[in-house]
Amino acid sequence: MKIVSWNINSVRFRIAIVEQFLREVEPDILCLQETKVIDGDFPADAFRAIGYRHIMLHGQRMHHGVAIVSRVPIAADDRLDWQANREARHIGVRLANGVRLENVYVPAGGDIPDREANPKFGQKLDFIERMTRWSETLDAPTILTGDFNVAPLESDVWSHKQLLDVVSHTPVEVAALDALKASNDWTDLGRHFYPAPARLHTWWSYRAKDWAVSDRGRRLDHMWATGDAARAATAHRVFEDCRSWLKPSDHVPIMTEFAF
Repeated sequence: MKIVSWNINSVRFRIAIVEQFLREVEPDILCLQETKVIDGDFPADAFRAIGYRHIMLHGQRMHHGVAIVSRVPIAADDRLDWQANREARHIGVRLANGVRLENVYVPAGGDIPDREANPKFGQKLDFIERMTRWSETLDAPTILTGDFNVAPLESDVWSHKQLLDVVSHTPVEVAALDALKASNDWTDLGRHFYPAPARLHTWWSYRAKDWAVSDRGRRLDHMWATGDAARAATAHRVFEDCRSWLKPSDHVPIMTEFAF
């Protein structure tokens, strides 16, 4: 089974490259973040036309939004409010084999890495804290994927020294994500298959005139797994070339293959 995660930054605006990707790669399940569409306007027909008939949505107009589209049956969906303000940032399902699949869009956290000066940064830390409390209660094999908006390792950013005070790579965010990882039997599948300091960037800013030349990437997108799900993982891939496609997202898809 091939499971993909992609912060698409508006699924309707980028539906052409989503369809292209699905036809070329043929994953079994696609987890999308930042869909930016209410459920009634989600382009479900486009997915069904190419075989992705199982669709779970948690949408929101213009902002946020997550979705899971699948060629295989999915059920028992839930939508957890880790932001504590009803923003559409999580959707989870159960696969036929009993494995849970949780798709999350962690808040970016604003520009100032200070809880008092920037409430959005505090919301981000609180979001990860609520995820940690949830993680502590898990008792079934689980895959957690999505845009975590944190690049935890020194090799997860283009320059560790220059980004230490930049939101997404600050020590307090890294400590929060480390606590989440330690709260259960999580395996970071990207780094399992590509141990640090291997290159594994998944995001490049739109601000760069030529993202490939400047190459100031960060690993913000992750796929983790617990227990039997982690042990079933056989390969992991980052589709860096998608950053050069027509009307690209600033994120690229990541994919893990599982032997189930």
